[in-house]
Amino acid sequence: MSTITERYDTSSPEADVAIDLVKRSVWLAPTLVAVSGLIWGLDGAASAGVGVALVVVNFLASAAMLTWAGRISVAFVLGVAMFGYLFRLGLITVAVLAIKDLAWVELVPLGLTLIITHLGLLLWETKYVSASLAFPGLKPAPDLETSKE
Repeated sequence: MSTITERYDTSSPEADVAIDLVKRSVWLAPTLVAVSGLIWGLDGAASAGVGVALVVVNFLASAAMLTWAGRISVAFVLGVAMFGYLFRLGLITVAVLAIKDLAWVELVPLGLTLIITHLGLLLWETKYVSASLAFPGLKPAPDLETSKE
């Protein structure tokens, strides 16, 4: 078996990272919804909430797709990463187009929330991702017993 078709092990670092991103979105979402609510009212707050939900679903879908592809082959992961990104962007576009004409949707806070949440969570997560062969997902928590010595 060539290295390009070897299977991943059973761990799922992409799911660990996605779940960590979702945990961080719990801290970010109230701020974005509150700021949008102050500027655009209840419609803006609701639109920002939908934006955060779309971003969270996008990250979880990405992790699910990559985990599934990782069980098949490394080459399949590369294809799913590239085309899955385009597919998920298409789904976000379809979701926004489906709700854009509803009375409560404010497009500016929705769009700003989509951009700020995606970029903000990814930049925030870079602090916690190891991306090494020893720890392919999140950095391990510091061992408090060892660090005291």
